[in-house]
Formats: sequence, C-alpha cells, structure tokens
Amino acid sequence: MTARLADIAAQAGVSEATVSRVLNGKPGVAAGTRESVLAALDVLGYERPVRLRQRSAGLVGLITPELDNPIFPALAQVIGQALTRQGYTPVLATQTPGGSTEDELTEMLVDRGVSGIIFVSGLHADTTADTARYDQLRGQGVPFVLINGFSPKVQAPFVSPDDRAAMQLAVTHLSALGHTRIGLAVGPKRFVPVLRKIEGFVAGMQERLGLGAEEADELVQHSLYTLEGGQAAATALIGRGCTAIICASDMMALGAIRAARQQGLRVPQDVSVVGFDDSPLIAFTDPPLTTIRQPVQAMGQAAVRTLLEEIAGTPAPHTEFVFMPELVVRGSTASGPGRG
Repeated sequence: MTARLADIAAQAGVSEATVSRVLNGKPGVAAGTRESVLAALDVLGYERPVRLRQRSAGLVGLITPELDNPIFPALAQVIGQALTRQGYTPVLATQTPGGSTEDELTEMLVDRGVSGIIFVSGLHADTTADTARYDQLRGQGVPFVLINGFSPKVQAPFVSPDDRAAMQLAVTHLSALGHTRIGLAVGPKRFVPVLRKIEGFVAGMQERLGLGAEEADELVQHSLYTLEGGQAAATALIGRGCTAIICASDMMALGAIRAARQQGLRVPQDVSVVGFDDSPLIAFTDPPLTTIRQPVQAMGQAAVRTLLEEIAGTPAPHTEFVFMPELVVRGSTASGPGRG
C-alpha cells in the first residue's frame, strides 16, 4: 500500500498525505489536485475506489416510466444525444410493470456513481407520492432534474410542456370547426400533468363555448395512457354525445379512433380526434393524427443543460422551465355535425 501511495504521489506530483486524503474521500483537497491524483491512478493502472468513480465516470442516469409510449424513447434519444455531445455516457433505466421501481433504479444508479439523474414523468408528478425520496437524493449530493410534473416540495429544476395552453389550443381548434360537445380523455387524476390539462380544458370550454366548470368537468373521462385506455374513455365520451375528443397521449388517440369505428362512426366525418405528443410515425396513421406537439427537442436539451450546470456546481434555481407546445393539424379533425 505504501509503495502504491509513493508511486501515485510521484506520478501526480503531490505528497503521499494528499494522495491518502483523496483516496479516503477526505475534504480539503483542491479540485485540480484531486483530478491529478485520480489521473495518476488511471495512468498507473490502479482501480479507482468505488466512491471516487462518482464524479469521474461521466455517467448520467435517465429514468423513464416505460418505453411502450413512443414519447419516452423520443425524449431518451434527445437527452442521450445531448449528454454524449457533452462527453457523458447516458444510462437508461426503465420501469416496467412488475419490474424495478423508481426508488430501486435510483439506488442502482447512485451505487454506480452517476454524476446526476434525469427523471421523466416520475413519482414527482404523482401528487400522492412521498417527496422525501428526492430530499434524500439531494442529501447524497447527486444533482437531478425532473421532466413533466412540478412539485413545490422538491428542491430541483423542472422542465415541462405547458399542459394548460395545450388543451386551450385543442379546444380552440375544435370549437372553430363547430364542435360544441368536446370530450377530454386523460390519465389518472393524481398526476400533475392531468390536473393541468383539466384546468386548461375547463378554461377553454368556458371561454370558447360558455360552459360552466361543472358542465365541462362532466366531459372529462379518466383512463390509462394506453390504446385500450383511450378506447374505453372515448367509448364513454361518445356515449355522452361528444363529437370531438381530445386525448392526453397519441396512444390514447389511436384507441379513440378504434372506439369510434367500433360504433360505426367515421373519423373525422362523425368524430374528430386530437392526440398529444406528436410521437414519431403518428403522421402516418389512418387518418393522420391531429395532435399537440410536445417540444421534445427543446425540453430534452434544457434538461441536460440544467443538469450539467448542477453537476458543475452552478445550480439552476428551484424553478420550472415551461415550454410551449404547438397544434399540428392533420386528417383526424374536421367540421362538426351540421357544418359541412
């Protein structure tokens, strides 16, 4: 051990005591000196102690809920590319039903010494979840950024699309086409993006169609963010006389189209459908889907930029960066009944 310390000290041009301090993770060593010692370890072919790999391996964890919804791989690709360009190696950790939980994935990434973590649509978006897990992560000195779903209790930067504005865009589009019975198919009520979409929808219905909050609320159907979920929600909304349906994901929108066709209705002649995300390939469905485009590129790059600032020790404020979505009009929306 002493011989090894002497070799490292000579290679790094520092004292053996300094090498010892670095290897034992003791404070009071300048960052440049610390890097010299770690570089000397590498040059001499010594393994870095596990705890010292944390800030030098350049790994960044990315935790996503699942990869079935195309929006998550799209975000992962943008984030992965942005990290790679900055010399970091992205580590994708995906939650699967019956598989690892967000907490288990976080622990696994921290054990592997990641420099930081980006959470996409994680427990931070769930209003019923305990946010103490994020305080604990901050206490461990691991920087992180959260995408989708703001929580005032979590001390970290957030990146989100403007869900309220998105719904108002969709309501404006459909009401301009002459639809007066517009339904909203969304996920479970406990999620922040869902609550925001409902707020935007209700505000849009009040503003464009003069509907009261209670009347608008009756046109909201909660379901799962899946094709089957969209189908179930749309079936219920069509049963309530809706001639247009706004869905909280493109997958749900595909389910809504299926629901309409099962009832012998045509899209868009009898029922108009609007999706959310503008996932890859969604322009090529039958009919091509009108949808709200999430600014994936801008959001992914902002998340990486913010995380790297945190890693560099110049943390961004505890705030939410909100990105404006846009309406992409294609073939799944048309004039309402009696309008052509």
